[in-house]
Amino acid sequence: MTENGSTSIDALNARSREVFRLLVESYLDTGDPVGSRTLTRTMNESVSAATIRNVMQDLEHLGLLDSPHVSAGRIPTQFGLRMFVDGLLEVGDLSTDERRTIDASIQSNSEDITGALDRAGSLLSGLTQSASVVLAPKTEAPIKHIEFVSLSPDKALVVLVMADGQVENRIFTPPLGQTPSAMREAANFLNAVLAGHTVSDLKSVVETEIGLRRQELDSLAAKLIEAGVAVWANEGVGGSERLIVRGRSNLIDETVTEADLERVKTLFDDLERKQDIAQFLDLTEQGDGVRIFIGSENKLFSLSGSSLVVSPYMNADRKVIGAVGVIGPTRLNYGRIVPIVDYTAQLVSRMMSNRK
Repeated sequence: MTENGSTSIDALNARSREVFRLLVESYLDTGDPVGSRTLTRTMNESVSAATIRNVMQDLEHLGLLDSPHVSAGRIPTQFGLRMFVDGLLEVGDLSTDERRTIDASIQSNSEDITGALDRAGSLLSGLTQSASVVLAPKTEAPIKHIEFVSLSPDKALVVLVMADGQVENRIFTPPLGQTPSAMREAANFLNAVLAGHTVSDLKSVVETEIGLRRQELDSLAAKLIEAGVAVWANEGVGGSERLIVRGRSNLIDETVTEADLERVKTLFDDLERKQDIAQFLDLTEQGDGVRIFIGSENKLFSLSGSSLVVSPYMNADRKVIGAVGVIGPTRLNYGRIVPIVDYTAQLVSRMMSNRK
């Protein structure tokens, strides 16, 4: 249905549907306005350019096409893209190589969930040549072990191993003069006081224990603990979802005008707003399988006029705990991206379900 409820794909005659389908497919492939002469070369039947122009004018009157002022060609409107996706989109099959690539990247028995989700994001970005978004689930498992690793005099790694096998790590700047003995003391202290606590508890428990036992701690070890814990608190990890974005450069490569670049900048700003992460998950919980949001239909990224192809993934209890997807300009290759997102979400669900 159109915005006024009067038009659907079924209401178009065969020629109008064919012109509309070919025009949208050409636009999705090139991003350029499509003229009547281009369509005369791809039509199955012999039709004059004048006849096609008349059909295009009718489709424009119905709100399916738009005519940019700089060109005689047409492009689909947001509503036209929605109608194409719902009624004419042909979803392709994954190739054997694509399946193998996804299978190899996302092992169902992976213990490092964060690493697997990072790989899933990089994989989606690489296969689709667009930006990927992965919503990682809340980290609520008890902490099993914590460790500090020195990388250089001004750089260290804090590693958290959860009781469920999940591994999280962050790079931070340690206090000046760090020593191996201070790192061991800091790790031993944290492992003693954090047993059974979750990441949500980390900051408050450590602050309390340091206050009570500061006399027992070397001052360098105490500073190291505070710096290591701060990196988690500052990133807002405490039990909240985390949005992993990969392949942003692909969106910049796609821009051809200053207006396009502004839309991409707006999208990047949207992606940085942490308060919107919960809304991202809400988008996927309204139905199983892959969902496609086009332009302003996508409340989360509507300002940038971007399209989002997204699918939820679930745990062993069939509860939606996160999502994977691809985001980019409205002229995404939906037919190719949908099966890639769908298969990736299935493998992530399987991985989550296999965790003990």
